[in-house]
Amino acid sequence: MNELKQQLYNYCRSYAQNRVDILTDAIESARQSAAEDTKSSAGDKYETGREMLQQETNRNTTLLNEANKLLVVLNRISTTGISKTADGGSIVVTDNGNFYLAVSAGTAIVAGTSYFTVSQASPIGQKLTGKKPGDTFEMNGKIYKVKEVQ
Repeated sequence: MNELKQQLYNYCRSYAQNRVDILTDAIESARQSAAEDTKSSAGDKYETGREMLQQETNRNTTLLNEANKLLVVLNRISTTGISKTADGGSIVVTDNGNFYLAVSAGTAIVAGTSYFTVSQASPIGQKLTGKKPGDTFEMNGKIYKVKEVQ
């Protein structure tokens, strides 16, 4: 069981780290482009190009901050132990799907089984948090029954 949690954790960590790496590279590339850009006789064109690069850098910096927040959340999650109620790091098995409460990183497939990786702050994450086996909840008109919490 802890091996499954570790695999799901690794999936989420890899997702977050990949986002950090891509955004860091994009920011560095934009900075290099701005540094290499030389002012020509078409001053307005130069200024527009630099402004566009600055806007791209600002947007990517914001996205990088969000990606780093994912890593912070993951650093607080334990992959050991069994949860009695759903919380960060829990695997929740329902009659309508399997969930891993950590960060929203899409669907992970481990040993042929799909797990939706969701943030506790997401609507479904909020519904799952605190649930225990036998509990039910409704999401988008669908009733979910919790079968197991790990």
